[in-house]
Amino acid sequence: MKLLLVEDEVHLAAALRSGLTEQGHAVDVVHNGTEGLWAARAHDYDVVVLDIMLPGLSGYEVCRQLRHAGVWTPVLMLTAKDGEFDEADAFDLGADDYLTKPFSFLVLTARLRALLRRGSPERPVELVCGSLVLDPSRRQVTCAGEPMPLTPREFAVLEYLMRHQGDLVSRVQILRGVWDSSYSGDSNVVEVYVGYLRRKLGDEHVTIETKRGFGYRLTPR
Repeated sequence: MKLLLVEDEVHLAAALRSGLTEQGHAVDVVHNGTEGLWAARAHDYDVVVLDIMLPGLSGYEVCRQLRHAGVWTPVLMLTAKDGEFDEADAFDLGADDYLTKPFSFLVLTARLRALLRRGSPERPVELVCGSLVLDPSRRQVTCAGEPMPLTPREFAVLEYLMRHQGDLVSRVQILRGVWDSSYSGDSNVVEVYVGYLRRKLGDEHVTIETKRGFGYRLTPR
C-alpha cells in the first residue's frame, strides 16, 4: 500500500511513518495542507491520511478540493477535535473514514485495510494471476492454494506487478509505486527484489519476464 500522510505534528507523523513502513507500506509525509493537496493530486496513492487542523489549508479544504478535482483516493481524516458535527462535516466533504486522536495504531491499520478493501470501484478485493492469488487487505499470498511467505517489500513489489499484470512496467515505475518518494538509492534494488520473487514463486504458475532496457511483465503460465 502506498500512503500519503498529511500531519503537522512532526513527532506523530514520524512515529506513524515508522510503524507503517515496518509493515511494508510506502509512506510519503508532508506537514501542511498546501503540500498535501499538491501531493495527492500529483501522485497515485492507495489512501490519504489527512489531519484536519493543518497550516496552509485545513484538512476539510484539502478533501473538498480533491473531490472537486475528481480525485477519489480514499481519505481517512485525523483530528484532535471530537464531536458529531466535525465527523459529519468530514463525511459531507467526501472523506471515507474518520479517526479521533489519540488513537490506537492497531485501529488505524485496521481502518486502512478496510479502506483498501473498499478502494475505488474498479479495484478488486483479491488480485489473481493464474493460480497466484494476492489479498492486499489481509496481506496474504497463495500459489495453487498454498501459502506463499513473503517479506513486506517482496509483497509490495508483487502487488504492484499483479496490479499491472500483462503490462511492461519499468524500474522507475515500480520504484515510484512501491518505495516512498524520499528513496534515493540505486534502481537496481528493483531487480534484486524481482529476483527474490522469482526464486520463491518458481516458474510453474507465473512468469516474471524481463525486457532488457524496458522493465518487467508478470503473466500467468
